[in-house]
Amino acid sequence: MAMKTPKTGNTSKSSKSHSNVGCNGKGKLSKSEYLERLAPLQLELNTAAQWLQQTGQRLVVLIEGRDTAGKGGVISALSETLNPRQCRTVALGKPTEPERSQWYFQRYVAHLPSAGEIALFDRSWYNRAGVEAVMGFCSPEQTASFLKQAPVFEKLLVDDGILLFKYWLTVDQAQQEERFTERLADPLKRWKLSPIDLDARRLYKQYGEARERMLKATHSRHAPWTLVDFNDQRRGRLTLIRHLLDHLPDVRVPQARIKFPALAHKPLLEKFSGKLKPLPSL
Repeated sequence: MAMKTPKTGNTSKSSKSHSNVGCNGKGKLSKSEYLERLAPLQLELNTAAQWLQQTGQRLVVLIEGRDTAGKGGVISALSETLNPRQCRTVALGKPTEPERSQWYFQRYVAHLPSAGEIALFDRSWYNRAGVEAVMGFCSPEQTASFLKQAPVFEKLLVDDGILLFKYWLTVDQAQQEERFTERLADPLKRWKLSPIDLDARRLYKQYGEARERMLKATHSRHAPWTLVDFNDQRRGRLTLIRHLLDHLPDVRVPQARIKFPALAHKPLLEKFSGKLKPLPSL
């Protein structure tokens, strides 16, 4: 198949308005229907990963959004069927003291992909325009400097051949409240709640204002933003993955045939000498 030219972000001719894709008022998607729709998309993701590996292309996907928007879920959907040696998730904690003295982008550069690799950023350098700005972890001057530097930094990445996609997951406050309540009630999800998350409830409007400043300053032709409605997380995941695949070349890499002859004997059982034995099955 002839290779299409790789595209990034949205396909609008204008760089003034970001792409906005979402649920269009559709009802919630059941788990069974979601899994049925996800399976062929994950097959396409594997095909795209094979193309990346063969050509040495590098793919960076930034997943940004409010707390509870669904960043971790969509990253899992993107990566769970891919080779973990090729596709990795980057989820950095707060910067260390030495990192605070570095050029702001420096610690993120170390996690950019090499040839054939995929890097999925669960939050990214845009922390400076969001949580750091709203919570006062950086000065207004530092935020302003970041908003000027980010498009330049991203232009350098794209000019070097990196395929860069930036997604913002949108979620209304009613849905956010429902998800916070679910995390509070579920001991397996309570680790997701932090004091900063709780402040996000009180500062919902301020986070929205910070996001608008960020989009205005950093939505560009070479690195556009795409907004995805994540009020229904299942539909949001499918929409985001479909958008990403539609903007990567549709190329099937020929697969080498693997010979898999039958065993020349009956299958053998595991045997252990000495005192070490497998644990009893539950």
